[in-house]
Amino acid sequence: RVIPHMFVVVPCDSVQTKKATLALSETFGPTYLRFAREKSPVITTDATPFELGKAQVFREGADCAIVACGILVYNALVAADELAAEDGVECRVINNHTVKPMDDAAIVDASRACGAIVTVEEHQIHGGMGSAVAEVLAANAPAPMEFVGVEDRFGQSGDPPELIEYYG
Repeated sequence: RVIPHMFVVVPCDSVQTKKATLALSETFGPTYLRFAREKSPVITTDATPFELGKAQVFREGADCAIVACGILVYNALVAADELAAEDGVECRVINNHTVKPMDDAAIVDASRACGAIVTVEEHQIHGGMGSAVAEVLAANAPAPMEFVGVEDRFGQSGDPPELIEYYG
């Protein structure tokens, strides 16, 4: 993320991965595309819009915004549905597939509309998407935040669902 002019893209499923690959092939400069190796739920279709640098609201809500990337967008949607059913908490879920350049407007809008942000990523919290979201909020629309991701630990090898559980 700190390399100048770098695109960092983390698609949420195989359909979006194809779209991201094609979009990045048309850009000039360095790009980084991170995706899961294992099969994951497909939550987009060929008709789902995709634009580099443009986050997508996959679920509306006004109590909290969950900003997620990669395969954990699915988990964020599941968590939001559970919170709504069990506690009546309505969470907006944002698929923030482009970590850099960040869709500042979508993040600021979520902060102002919801008042609290939770970031969810399968990456280090420090220097990852959560840090990027915090930078946008600090400069434009401060709000309480929580970070879900890897907390300053080295990676392990293993079955992806077990690793997600292991790292919390």
